[in-house]
Amino acid sequence: MNLSDSQTGGPLPRRVSAMEAVFGHLRSAIERGEYAVGDKLPSEAELCRTLEVSRPVLREALRALQAMGLTVSKSGKGTFVVANTVEDPTFGDYAASDLLEVRRHVEIPVAGYAALRRTPEDLDHLNHLLDRMEQETDTTAWVAMDTVFHLAVAEASRNPVFRRVIEEIRDALARQSTFLNELGGRREQSNCEHRAILEALADGSEHDAVEAMSHHLLRVETTLTDIVRPQRTTALTEGRPEA
Repeated sequence: MNLSDSQTGGPLPRRVSAMEAVFGHLRSAIERGEYAVGDKLPSEAELCRTLEVSRPVLREALRALQAMGLTVSKSGKGTFVVANTVEDPTFGDYAASDLLEVRRHVEIPVAGYAALRRTPEDLDHLNHLLDRMEQETDTTAWVAMDTVFHLAVAEASRNPVFRRVIEEIRDALARQSTFLNELGGRREQSNCEHRAILEALADGSEHDAVEAMSHHLLRVETTLTDIVRPQRTTALTEGRPEA
């Protein structure tokens, strides 16, 4: 069974990565009961051999299963199934629902304040950052810059409390961003959304900045929901395209 090179379906095809294919296969197996709650998954070596993928790809898929709350990894013992349905993914110390709730109440007003208070230096920094993000193809590097972007917007608000809040959830934001990019193909759309936020800041429009950040967070939530509760059981393995 070779899952290392799948092709998407749908009207706007998006190529499915090897990690997405492995994740989708294992998730479906858990949901169908092939691996019941309490069962131990096959060893990494066995899964790599069966699925014909590399160990790094498999480990990324296993981390995604754990973030979804379907499995736990026990050092020296292996990976065990703890649930057969997804409720609320966890990113670091925070559940996705809690993270999204806080982001709506913090980052949306932050964008408005930043539009009113940003300096030319803030705009130069954000523009340079987005130029780099739009050229970046490595997920890890892009995610690192993604968190810096949101910190820089908070910095432009000129309220140190806002920056401190974003700093507190920075690790969770990075984990969520990685998850959405690897399973939701979010990078290109995020770049467009970030550019719209920057344009609103450059225009000094509080209204447009609030609208742009609201749209960005709504798309994050929508993509996360599509991953957690796909409309069909094969949605992930077939590569449901990002809207």
